[in-house]
Amino acid sequence: MKKKISILGSTGSIGLSTLKIIDKKIKFFKINILTANKNYLLICDQIIKYKPKFFVILNKKVYEKVKKKFKKKNNIKILHSFNQIKLKNKSDITISAIPGISGLQPTILMTKISKKILIANKESVICGWDLIKKIALKSNTELIPVDSEHFSIFYLLKNHKLKDIKKIFITASGGPFLEYTKKQLKKIKPKDALKHPKWKMGKKISVDSSTLMNKMFELIEAQKLFDIPDKKLEVLIHPESLVHAIIMFKNGLSKFLYHETSMIIPIANAIFNENIRIDELITFKKQTINSLTFKKVKQEIFPIIKLKKRLNEYSSTPIILNAANEVLVDHFLREKIPYLSINKIIMTILNDKNYKKYAIRKNKNINQINIIDSWARSRTKEYIKINYE
Repeated sequence: MKKKISILGSTGSIGLSTLKIIDKKIKFFKINILTANKNYLLICDQIIKYKPKFFVILNKKVYEKVKKKFKKKNNIKILHSFNQIKLKNKSDITISAIPGISGLQPTILMTKISKKILIANKESVICGWDLIKKIALKSNTELIPVDSEHFSIFYLLKNHKLKDIKKIFITASGGPFLEYTKKQLKKIKPKDALKHPKWKMGKKISVDSSTLMNKMFELIEAQKLFDIPDKKLEVLIHPESLVHAIIMFKNGLSKFLYHETSMIIPIANAIFNENIRIDELITFKKQTINSLTFKKVKQEIFPIIKLKKRLNEYSSTPIILNAANEVLVDHFLREKIPYLSINKIIMTILNDKNYKKYAIRKNKNINQINIIDSWARSRTKEYIKINYE
């Protein structure tokens, strides 16, 4: 029997990688739900090609346009809200890949109606992990991270106990500015930050990779996903981007996971429980394993590494960090603020007189998360307005 698979964010890089896997293994799957925002042409192509049971389109104008185009296709329900989805049976697999905090509510909803969730949405874990975990336990839903770093940790921890771990290293490529000087950092434009030397990613995650903010979020994720204390986690620069995590054990042994810079590899292994031939899906590059290098993070190039000590300062610090960063990256991409102000304003928010008032809050539902998220976004915009408009 074919497995029912759903993809939250089917037009993004993770969604498209997942569909490449499905294209090669279509006899195993039936597309249940696809969701997207505003890529009209790609949405139409996916409706025609994959014939999902539901297609949720969040952008109202695009939704109305697509709905009109496919009004005669009664077998495909084109919706504008996740709350409109009515399933008789659970999805077997859901890939959660809607970027940003907007991916949290759909992830929570799909956790209730899926047997297995593959989480590629950092913000869902950073901001709402306690809610997702609680629902997953109640719904008997398996949760598997598919970011390359966290899938590596997930894989390497099999048959091991946390008490046996001395240290876990999450690797970072260093992005496009690894060898920059302080003077060069002052002149960075959005087009420069989007030129990642190893990975093909969306705009927001490419900027996060260049600042190393993505690694700060990945440290938070690792703590939440695996219940690992902060003192056991470190970031290492690894320009080749072939080793994604390293675990040092107290018995003196270390393990790492090595794979090429394709998200198809962790996604496919998570979907098929590692029982898959990957050479059917990607063309392997010639690699020399003796070229692996690892370096400490240079604070003068990546000042955001100073955040490491404050990532879990209070219960809701991660929500505030995520919200502020989303606003700042958006403004940088629109050339409203300089590159170095991303780190500067994040630090300013953490020293705001009202920061602790919101950061200490523990959240029992998504509305409480949204209140904190909203404060951090509005405060960040105020700082931008005062200093750069």
